[in-house]
Amino acid sequence: MKAQVSGLEPSGTGEHAPALRPMLKADLPAIAELEKVCFGAEAWSLSMLAEELDGIGRTYVVAAAEGVVLGYGGVFVGPDFAEIMTIAVDPAQRGLGYGRLLMDHLLAVARAGGASHVFLEVATDLGPARGLYDSLGFVPLGIRKRYYQPSGRDAIMMRLTLVGPGLVSDVPEV
Repeated sequence: MKAQVSGLEPSGTGEHAPALRPMLKADLPAIAELEKVCFGAEAWSLSMLAEELDGIGRTYVVAAAEGVVLGYGGVFVGPDFAEIMTIAVDPAQRGLGYGRLLMDHLLAVARAGGASHVFLEVATDLGPARGLYDSLGFVPLGIRKRYYQPSGRDAIMMRLTLVGPGLVSDVPEV
């Protein structure tokens, strides 16, 4: 069962502002192309994307404007934890806040699903993504050597604690 979260509202201003919406099967060919642009040889295949979209406990969303997918992300929510499965923004659209928009929504889904912690992996050479995760409160846990294949790049494992004494979240309540 997917967590129900409100807030798939347009960001920015104007009638052509990007909006978050649930990912559809019809989006998968465009997302597979964006995967190749963003992740190269490490991109998920169309069949992998389809399996993820149908997976139990998974929620996938896209940021789109005028029918064009600008970015997407997905989260798996388990009994008391969540994992960011993927997030990507078209290179031409980076730095405009779409990554944060997607992450804020995925974190709200995790919170609504009862997660106390959210985990993710990020390549050690992805400074802007790491900066986003740091700004959201994720902390590094360790390094997974040669995690990304076939490149052999290392990944930093990170965790965000959503619940606990004195913690306040910047993610809007759902």
